[in-house]
Amino acid sequence: MSTAPTRMLEPHTALYLDTPPHVITEGSGIEVRDAEGRWYVDGVAGLWSVTLGYSEPRLVRAATEQMSRLPFYGSFNHRTNDVALALADDISAIAPIPMGRVFFGNSGSDANDSAIKFARYYHWAQGRPERRKVISHQCGYHGTTLAAGSATGLPHISHGFGLASDDFLAAHCPNPLHPASRGMSEEEQVDWLVRDFENLVLEAGPETVAAFISEPVLGAGGLIVPPAGYFARIQEVLDRHGILFIADEVITGYGRTGEMFATTGLGLRPDIITSAKGLSSSYLPISATLVGERVSEVLAEGSRQIGTFGHGFTYSGHPVAAAVARETLAILHERDIPGHVRDVAPHLARGLEKFRGAELVRDVRHHGLLGGVEFDPAQAGGEPGRLGREVLEAAKQHGLLLRAMGDTVVFAPPLIITPGQVDEVLERFTAAYHDVLASRRPLAA
Repeated sequence: MSTAPTRMLEPHTALYLDTPPHVITEGSGIEVRDAEGRWYVDGVAGLWSVTLGYSEPRLVRAATEQMSRLPFYGSFNHRTNDVALALADDISAIAPIPMGRVFFGNSGSDANDSAIKFARYYHWAQGRPERRKVISHQCGYHGTTLAAGSATGLPHISHGFGLASDDFLAAHCPNPLHPASRGMSEEEQVDWLVRDFENLVLEAGPETVAAFISEPVLGAGGLIVPPAGYFARIQEVLDRHGILFIADEVITGYGRTGEMFATTGLGLRPDIITSAKGLSSSYLPISATLVGERVSEVLAEGSRQIGTFGHGFTYSGHPVAAAVARETLAILHERDIPGHVRDVAPHLARGLEKFRGAELVRDVRHHGLLGGVEFDPAQAGGEPGRLGREVLEAAKQHGLLLRAMGDTVVFAPPLIITPGQVDEVLERFTAAYHDVLASRRPLAA
């Protein structure tokens, strides 16, 4: 295998500039193999996204057959293809909100960009062009494109790119461990978060705020599960001030939480839902922005004023990606993947809960087939992120691929994982944890 540094510009390029990337060459089920021939259990499903596992023959066949029949036709100038239309109907049938239209793109980032544009257009069409501002969370992640990156509350996404502007506002992260809420009950924390959120709206001027965007469970910010009642109370603020709610279900959509959409299980009432990743099990790039009926009607009326709706991408509704997405949804239904997640998720949760209160561990969080173990840097020299990296590398040595957001090590396996395979993931993680623990004990002596 070549050890020459990659010429591809990729995330964390500076960090890994002199180190060849870990190259994955093959996948089967919940496992992947690297260029050295070693197999790993993929505990994070690629990027939270290979929900049906690797080498699902039905998805391969769907792509092959569609490629032979119609490899491409776009959705512009009042032309489209039959597969994109059928997929829009499929998604509308399972949508957790009264549906108007579905807009297709290629990634979660462009879905969130689209949703932000749609929210601004919605207000413009009703004579409120000053409503441009978007509120998101300090620890939220919505992508890396210009608008989605500006809404993302992780500093490394915006540093050096000049993304943030006065049009993007950051609310406190709804993290139960937030330092400012130390000593509060869950109800008191919700009161504080909602009060702070409404103050942010009032300071910005409600008449200038277009939308609030949030993940139901915040992923890349450290797998944050907001406290019970948080979104219901935030919804009251949004309704009071006429602000749209965009639910970013790029990670949580299509079965990850045990429901087709987390919106259903958490009782959210968004106006727009963005989705991607699990829509095609990531076999091909595709995203879907679900635009609620009341919003889509206003968008249509606005487009009549100027004679067009000036938004779209060359590959919106790409027929091959759409065919794979249709087959993905069919499998989710036929195999009752959300039901399977509801059965298996408690098994993962019980295994992770065994680490609560353990040495070096600060917190344990889980929701559906999402889990996180947060390590405490204060117990290991105080360097943020170091423990996360050490556990990640130790897990790799035990044949388990995970992901670390700072010191939070995240689990998001393919949704087809079995209880026995969950046990295997937990066994390998436990071995990695003990390796890290053993390596640090001499330092503490």
